[in-house]
Amino acid sequence: MASGIFAILDDISVLMDDVAAMSKLATRKTAGILGDDLAVNAEKATGFVSSRELPVLWAITRGSFFNKLIILPLIFLLNHFFPKAVVVILLIGGLYLAYEGAEKIVHFFSGLFNKNSEEPLQNPLPLTDEKGKINSAIRTDFILSLEIIIIALSTVMDKTLWVQVGVVTVVSIIATIGVYGLVALLVRMDDTGFLLKNSFRKGHLLHSFGDVLISLLPKVIKSLAVVGTVALLLVSGGIFIHNLHVIHDFMPELPAIFNELMVGFIIGCLVLIIVKILQKLLQSSTFSKIPE
Repeated sequence: MASGIFAILDDISVLMDDVAAMSKLATRKTAGILGDDLAVNAEKATGFVSSRELPVLWAITRGSFFNKLIILPLIFLLNHFFPKAVVVILLIGGLYLAYEGAEKIVHFFSGLFNKNSEEPLQNPLPLTDEKGKINSAIRTDFILSLEIIIIALSTVMDKTLWVQVGVVTVVSIIATIGVYGLVALLVRMDDTGFLLKNSFRKGHLLHSFGDVLISLLPKVIKSLAVVGTVALLLVSGGIFIHNLHVIHDFMPELPAIFNELMVGFIIGCLVLIIVKILQKLLQSSTFSKIPE
């Protein structure tokens, strides 16, 4: 009886060692996507009243955990019964990411010609827009989480099911806690700066560091908006290049990062045009039904 218990404990120990070792490998392979995830979600978590930043971030974090609770069993089931469906879902997600990235770029350039456009830092989002931005962040997180989980799973395809489940679960937890923990630090940079200024006298090194943090926040937020948009296009372009042979050899003489960016932007613009056309058709059909 005792020997049986020790054998079970030994098996568990070996399993945990395998999970730990493969989790390191999977985390390294998903590092690029995790960086993109950080940039995208940090950009989406800004533009709110200071008192609402952490509640909004917590709402997005809860949504991220819920996303992974849906994705994990779904991916394992599809990978076992319909492996091609995983690629199809990934491509659909890539279309959404490309659309978001292209829409941000078009919105930016159209805003250059609109003199009435205002900076989001001067006009924090109202509650209704806040909910919309939270939902948008959770939808984007779903696609990025899907990409992270699929890449993590691909590193342990030759392992047992329990190792696969353990590795992908560990990577999912790291992705959520690590990414949103760093986002929380970024969005509270100004509060940290004010705390340092109030805690130390003028001329003290930490007092000066507080001034630096406060002055850096607007620049960091603007930079995150740019980096987040580029990240959306890079992730979407990478999805199409790695999964569609037709696009795989797109401009092979250029660096891979440029290819991914261009593919993501081109496909995003095409999706954006289709969406705008459908919206126009829907609006025209709606107005035609209104009685004169």
